[in-house]
Amino acid sequence: MMNPSTLSPRVLFLSLSAVCVGLLGFGLYLQHYVGLDPCPMCIMQRYAFIAIAVTALVGGLHNPGRTGTRVYAGLTLLAALTGGGIAARQSWIQIYPPEVAECGPDLEFMLGSFPLADALPMIFQGSGDCTKVDWSFLGLSIANWSLVTLTLIAVGAIALMLRRESRA
Repeated sequence: MMNPSTLSPRVLFLSLSAVCVGLLGFGLYLQHYVGLDPCPMCIMQRYAFIAIAVTALVGGLHNPGRTGTRVYAGLTLLAALTGGGIAARQSWIQIYPPEVAECGPDLEFMLGSFPLADALPMIFQGSGDCTKVDWSFLGLSIANWSLVTLTLIAVGAIALMLRRESRA
């Protein structure tokens, strides 16, 4: 079994980027083929995964030294903490939903009530209900899985920032 602490930062960054792209692809699959509309909080979590994927891709392609690795890991940590905070809040409101969901109107209402030029930005913001759990795996919602994944990414980024150079 391979030990992640022996892998180069390049391999770790490129692997992280690939994982994030895969997760984003799965989210698009759920949206376009399963029919689950993302809510605004889901869209913000996607932004975090995009930021991590791009940062990790650039870090992997750049193949930086120790200081550069720490910078890329720090940017990854910032994006993971931001997305994780959003995922934690969404997980909380799924467990303890407010009396009135304030995540925004649904797609049908937006298209019927606004001109297309005004509705497009709102559509991109998401239209699903943030409190609703439409899909789960092993008892965890998408927001819960997002929180778990972003937490693991944050821990990995911290480990990469604190990692000492191997003396080969």
